[in-house]
Amino acid sequence: MRQARLAIALALATGVACSRSASSLDIATTTSVVNSGLLEAILPQFSDYRVRVHAAGSGRSLVMLAEGSAELVISHAPAAEQQALAGHPGWRYQKLAFNRFVIVGPVSDPAAVATSPGAVEAFKRIAATGQDFVSRGDSSGTHERETMFWKLAGISPSNDHLLTSGASMAVTLRQSASKQAYTLSDQATWWQLESELPELRQLLGDDPALLNTYALLYSRENLKAAALARWLTEGPGRALIGAYQIGGRKAYEVWPAGCPGSLPDATVCAGSR
Repeated sequence: MRQARLAIALALATGVACSRSASSLDIATTTSVVNSGLLEAILPQFSDYRVRVHAAGSGRSLVMLAEGSAELVISHAPAAEQQALAGHPGWRYQKLAFNRFVIVGPVSDPAAVATSPGAVEAFKRIAATGQDFVSRGDSSGTHERETMFWKLAGISPSNDHLLTSGASMAVTLRQSASKQAYTLSDQATWWQLESELPELRQLLGDDPALLNTYALLYSRENLKAAALARWLTEGPGRALIGAYQIGGRKAYEVWPAGCPGSLPDATVCAGSR
């Protein structure tokens, strides 16, 4: 879906090139949200402002908010969010939605990830068996979670087996397919691309440690950002997020009503997953 009210700037490396107007709202978001197709599906129905979407990793998006080149951020990197909030007490924070991270890899699964009891053990097996792993390597939310798993595993691939894409989730998945390598992906982007990547399959996704939460961050003083945030969390946007599907599968669960979500370390209430 391509409509005039939604402008998407991909591969953004620095700031916002276009000038801002009172009728427009610049948001920065993790590439996984863009790759999933969610924003193209729902934002044209937001009528208050013309939304310009800048795709970047969560880390870069948070920097853009701090610099003023973005007015609202959709992030999925709790540790980076916590650090950013500590330096910006005037920002608002609200969990928006959640899905899962998934570990994908070669159909033959030489590291036996599919039989692993959890994500940390899966990462141990990938490194211990000398398999290639493609890392985002870009301070994104996915890279943050991957780094956490390597730390908990107490082992990581050798330099010749740890490949870095430095790019979006879609690019990373394609590189994994071409290299017959493992990677960590958000569920929605994987679903969007899995039919194009027969070299890969989802191997693990049911570990609670793979919970993937998305949050909104913006200045309390920015009324435009607050309007979009309300639309997404309380207004029509909330239902649109919950209804969005990829191949007949629900891509995101909205953050449950009544479930605390004002801090980065908030998790989904029991019974909501």
